[in-house]
Amino acid sequence: MLDVRGIHTYYGLSHILFGVSLKVEPGEVVCLLGRNGAGKTTTMRSIMGLVPPREGKIFFKGKDITGKEPYQIARMGIAYVPDDRRIFADLTVEENLEIAERRRDGDSWSRERVYELFPALKEIRDRRGGCLSGGEQKMLAIARALMTNPELLLLDEPTEGLAPVLVQILEEQILKLKEVGLTVLLAEQNVRSALRISDRGYIIDNGQIRFHGSVEELRENEEVRKKYLLV
Repeated sequence: MLDVRGIHTYYGLSHILFGVSLKVEPGEVVCLLGRNGAGKTTTMRSIMGLVPPREGKIFFKGKDITGKEPYQIARMGIAYVPDDRRIFADLTVEENLEIAERRRDGDSWSRERVYELFPALKEIRDRRGGCLSGGEQKMLAIARALMTNPELLLLDEPTEGLAPVLVQILEEQILKLKEVGLTVLLAEQNVRSALRISDRGYIIDNGQIRFHGSVEELRENEEVRKKYLLV
């Protein structure tokens, strides 16, 4: 579904990504692991067209999306949940969902279906986004992304700043998304959480992919984890 081939991305004159390549197959949950500043967020933003790579190619379902505008990429079926959530603070939960709603043919996401996945949001649907807790904002950001009816969901640091009990709830919700056929690329520092819900994983460090393998291979390779993830 997603094929990133040797991308080089810059912020101004700063060279951030060096030949990053990764693949995500339909129905998979794939994690991109790395320390803070390793290049995870830049990879996500490159895929979404927010910082287009200067070299390399990005393909989504076989179509070249390199250099396309973020709104065009979103319309093709990719949704991005940034680490800072970016919900509309002055709008209610219901309004945040309503403004993102986009119908597709077939079994599409509706507010009712999103509330089934996140029952806590239904209880606070009339509350403004700026009055929500960090965990509630995180749920709302994911729910709002689902309202665009994506085929691929990009999650950037979804468990960051959450209490352990909320991390567990979020893991369960991501696994439910996988059950209904959604494909997920997950950028995470929380290695244990990511490995519990992923099929495969990549490790990025200093803007380069250093390791790729199954979850079992990542768990067994203590040397790689200590070298690049400090765990």
